[in-house]
Amino acid sequence: MPWTYAKAGVDIKKEQEVVKALSAELRRKKELKGFSGLSELPFDAQHLLAISTDGVGSKVLIAARLNKWDTIGIDCIAMNVNDVYCVGATPIAFVDYLALEKPDERIATEIGKGLEEGARIADIYIVGGETALLPEVVNDLDLSGTCVGYVRKDKVIRGEQIEIGDLVLGMRSSGIHSNGLTLARKVIEGAGLDFNTPFDYNPEISIGEELLTPTRIYTEVLELLKRCEVHGLAHITGSGFLKLSSITDLGFDIYDPLKPNDIFKFIQELGNIADEEMYKTFNMGMGFAVIIPKEEERKAIRITGGKIVGEVAGLGKGIKVGDVKVL
Repeated sequence: MPWTYAKAGVDIKKEQEVVKALSAELRRKKELKGFSGLSELPFDAQHLLAISTDGVGSKVLIAARLNKWDTIGIDCIAMNVNDVYCVGATPIAFVDYLALEKPDERIATEIGKGLEEGARIADIYIVGGETALLPEVVNDLDLSGTCVGYVRKDKVIRGEQIEIGDLVLGMRSSGIHSNGLTLARKVIEGAGLDFNTPFDYNPEISIGEELLTPTRIYTEVLELLKRCEVHGLAHITGSGFLKLSSITDLGFDIYDPLKPNDIFKFIQELGNIADEEMYKTFNMGMGFAVIIPKEEERKAIRITGGKIVGEVAGLGKGIKVGDVKVL
């Protein structure tokens, strides 16, 4: 039987219902359609504070299998910084949260190396954090963090300027990033493979090492925001290309998608996974998408190294990738 994300244990629809249930009880909140929260500053009428929080997810289980902990800190920084970019904000500071089953100085040192490298790439500072020993709550460990940035009120990207005919600029991912690892793990384990087995598409590394490739941090977005008109930004993470619906209801036709990384071909073939399910779960080679007016095409490509993969197509909430109907 074909594998699905729900079969692997992650049901996106049920997760959305949980989010709605939680949000329904929150009164002291401000709604914003996007990837990061925004808050006014009592001492600065011109700028807003952008805040994002996220974790590495089940990627820590791959790190545990390989006993390799020096890169997941990069993922933790990336997952948060990339979300802050999505509202047009500049990240400035980060705090981490490390929950451990038992104290282990070596693992903490290795995780610290990744956090430092991620902060260097993103040009931010780690200003604090929290470490907790929770032997009855966590197995091995869990790693998450929060990023803070700032943006001028008149420069906030909300997706409100998006129009039918705007172009979608796709930026290549470095691999699986930090989403869909539950499905990937179940497929690999279900096929009887070990994470130390050489990766078919690059036998010089193991399957596990390929899965641990750090999430790309899209620093080019800051230069793009300075020099181009940008109508929308999307970090393609959990729920894959469905993330595009977070920035507009106008719909997308991704008629020339980026070529999926080898890891996605490997997982799809191994798990007999349908194209639709792949695009609803993974980034499939496009880790970040930028919505721009047509006149900005050449400049945006030059700045980011990205590629025009489609356009805002007036499909209602529909999303098409080639012949695949994702939504």
